[in-house]
Amino acid sequence: MRKFLIYVYSVNAIFSCCTDRGGYKLKKDKVDIYIESLIAKRPAFFLEMELYADENNIPIMEISGMEAMIQFLRIKQPKKILEIGTAIGYSALRMAHALPNTKIVTIERDEERAHLAAQYFQQFDHNGQIHLVKGDALEAEELARSYGPYDAVFIDAAKGQYKKFFELYSRFVNEQGIIITDNVLFKGLVAEEVIQHKRTDQLVKKIKVFNEWLMSQPDYYTIILPVGDGVAISQKR
Repeated sequence: MRKFLIYVYSVNAIFSCCTDRGGYKLKKDKVDIYIESLIAKRPAFFLEMELYADENNIPIMEISGMEAMIQFLRIKQPKKILEIGTAIGYSALRMAHALPNTKIVTIERDEERAHLAAQYFQQFDHNGQIHLVKGDALEAEELARSYGPYDAVFIDAAKGQYKKFFELYSRFVNEQGIIITDNVLFKGLVAEEVIQHKRTDQLVKKIKVFNEWLMSQPDYYTIILPVGDGVAISQKR
């Protein structure tokens, strides 16, 4: 079975430097803006979370990527999901809202963000759908195993550790399960040949190495979708 990799070639995409981080921000082209204009408005609770994340520079999944993932999960109807990287709990709550019969285990190492996520989970009243594990995902595999196995794993944490996350947690995926990985196009920078900022360049190289490794995995069929910040969907063979 052949695997397919889709990259974005957007004529209107323009890169501009971010503030003092030395990174890059990809300006949305007309197609991106049009697609987002068609997405149904989220409940006020989620809009508040999106605003908080934006104002406090907390990374959450981009709207178009989130909607694509949720739609795929609706089709797949997983009974149990493992999320690597909770942040403030936005994506876990979006999944819980869309899939009321699905259990979600989510791991976060940042104490402040985990505390805020726990508050949001309590406010949302998700009826015990979400279990928060506080700790480093590279060290929490045995605890995560105890809650598994999983029908889906969602990776959205430290991008430089994606390969390790995938290797650790793919062991807990059921037959015909899926692994979804966010940020694999990293604002389109994976398609750039020259990146001026050294730290950004190093991270982009790691993501490119991961993408190539992921696409070559014999136990998974993988496709990379050019939505949001790039979403990889890997189906266990």
